[in-house]
Amino acid sequence: MDETSEPPPLNRDPAFYGMTATQFLGAFNDNLFKQLMLLLAIPIGAAAATEQDQQGLATILFSLPFIIFSGYAGYLSDRFSKRRIIVAAKVAEIAVMLLGAAAFLLYGHVGYTGLLVVLFLMGMQSSFFGPGKYGVLPEMLREEDLPRANGIILMTTFLAIILGTASAGILGQVFVNEDLPLTDSASGLWIGSAMCVAVAVAGTLTSLLIRRVPAAQPKLEFGLSSLVVPPDARRTLSNDRPLVMALLAGSMFWMVGGITIPSVNSLGMVQLEAGKLGTSILTAIIGLGIASGAVVAGRLCHGKADFRIVRVGLWGMVLSLCVLCISSPGGVHLLGFWGSLPLLVVLGVSAGFFAIPVQVFIQTRPPAEQKGRLIAVMNQFNFVAILLSGLIYTLFDRLIDLWGWPRSCLFGMMAILVLPLAIGYRPRNEDLIVAPASDAKTVDRGD
Repeated sequence: MDETSEPPPLNRDPAFYGMTATQFLGAFNDNLFKQLMLLLAIPIGAAAATEQDQQGLATILFSLPFIIFSGYAGYLSDRFSKRRIIVAAKVAEIAVMLLGAAAFLLYGHVGYTGLLVVLFLMGMQSSFFGPGKYGVLPEMLREEDLPRANGIILMTTFLAIILGTASAGILGQVFVNEDLPLTDSASGLWIGSAMCVAVAVAGTLTSLLIRRVPAAQPKLEFGLSSLVVPPDARRTLSNDRPLVMALLAGSMFWMVGGITIPSVNSLGMVQLEAGKLGTSILTAIIGLGIASGAVVAGRLCHGKADFRIVRVGLWGMVLSLCVLCISSPGGVHLLGFWGSLPLLVVLGVSAGFFAIPVQVFIQTRPPAEQKGRLIAVMNQFNFVAILLSGLIYTLFDRLIDLWGWPRSCLFGMMAILVLPLAIGYRPRNEDLIVAPASDAKTVDRGD
């Protein structure tokens, strides 16, 4: 298809299927590898008395590259075709996954530090993939298809999270013998990591289906300001309070998500004693909820972001987190393993309701020539939040250990974080889409 011709409807667009498959395979890889690492990071049994939970450190190291490199990644995604950046990032993923397989195989020699280095490189690869992934959708799809496209992509992303997380639990159960020292048993996980190499190759092939799009600003010059927030992006943000508030709200979604996964891991492994497989099922169930919520929210948006859905999602998150928090004075969880599953689904559905309208708004609001850099700014916001989530989780973990509280109290602490956003974030639908000055489209002020 010619770059200037009208895109086909979503259900007949092979480029959209290619982007969806590419994102699915990348998310599967990320979550399989990260969950294998996180499960190794939780000390259980006798080790819990002498070792610290390292999930917070892992979260920080994965998010740090997004803060360092997202500005440059945003510059590249506007300077060159976003398709070209996506394909290059997927090729880099193959190399990183090969290193990951080697780090697990040589675990007895490189230890957890070797895995942390690979995790940092995974974050670096993802930081270059992100602006192209999010920015190419408005360039290659019809605007009215964006809410549904985002819903489908978020749905398949969280299906990938479910499969990747559950696969990690199965592999951990099969290949890690908890009766042996970790240095002797963890190396067996290289087989699971080798699967990630094959998935990265498949993702590179599907990325070739993405439609070629022209560079947004082929003559854009690189400056040191591109490493942070470029001057034109700062000017846009300074004059657009709704966009700034949406960026902050979206970053809160990722902050809470960054705390939720290690919290569920800790709840399952320590308080519910569900083992690696059961704990991974708990984590995967959240992904099922987000996938369902994303699809429903995409349809309810009716072609544009609808902030009423955001408010429903926020209050749903607060309420489900509060219920998940409850344990008896003796430390017995109110819901237990099976009772937690439906509440985690509700939490995920609420998160999907929250995320989709905000995501669509951030994609459609910026001027066309700044989308790559402003989406890179969004990535920086999000991963500052994820980095903070690692610090906050570590703080929560230490406080709970100090006070002798059950692990479920982590969810009550998260509810306190979300509550101010649920009360204070009240954007108006009249602010949804304002056509940029460089765009000739009609301004949509409808509700």
